[in-house]
Amino acid sequence: MLDAFTAISRGTRCVYKPGLRRYVFLPILVNLLVYVSMFSFVLNRFDGWLAHWMGMIPNWLDWLSWLIWPLFVLSLLVVVFFTFTLVTSLIAAPFYGFLAAKVEVQVTGREPQDDRGLAKTTVDALGREMVKLGYILPRAALLFVIGWIPGLNLLAPLLWALFSAWVMAITYLDYPMDNNKVAFRDMRGRLSARWWQSLSYGGLVTLLTWIPLANLFLIPGAVAGAVLMWDYHYRHVQSVTQRS
Repeated sequence: MLDAFTAISRGTRCVYKPGLRRYVFLPILVNLLVYVSMFSFVLNRFDGWLAHWMGMIPNWLDWLSWLIWPLFVLSLLVVVFFTFTLVTSLIAAPFYGFLAAKVEVQVTGREPQDDRGLAKTTVDALGREMVKLGYILPRAALLFVIGWIPGLNLLAPLLWALFSAWVMAITYLDYPMDNNKVAFRDMRGRLSARWWQSLSYGGLVTLLTWIPLANLFLIPGAVAGAVLMWDYHYRHVQSVTQRS
């Protein structure tokens, strides 16, 4: 039985072997530039954000200030790393899609069904990322609003954690599925049909993104791990949307 930890461990070892390393280092450089820029931005504005947010707490909730402050910090960290992953995925999507295709050939012996060619694959990968953003951003905006509502914001860290796991599953498992001509709606249906595998994989990837600097080198392994998960858990799944 292939679990998320095994898939990512095997995937990480795979991408740094001869023959695949050359497809890894450019995405790592992209991730590094985004990481440094975002980290500097947050550090420069953190105090102002915290003061503004704490000032919005009504007097009748002052007794909860000791709890609300760390919840705000935790929610901000989740949002920052969530945004980091979205931005890097958007920029590096063509590289990750190409890496997923090479991994699939090497570890499964099968060629992806994609026959679009490199140039069209690059353009289509960016279009697919736009579709993902269209799905993710409205739901992220709703969670952001919940995070500012006194009382409800106590649930925000848990909701963000679950949502981040689902988004990471969509983000990374979509690379091999897109390479095999699985439509975005069908992809979500397959993930739902194997919801435990999807959330455990996405949750582990979320945790990896929280490891400073090391995450830059582990993310390509998550792409390769997604290929293994696709081949083992999702390739022959008939989603709910297909059955209906």
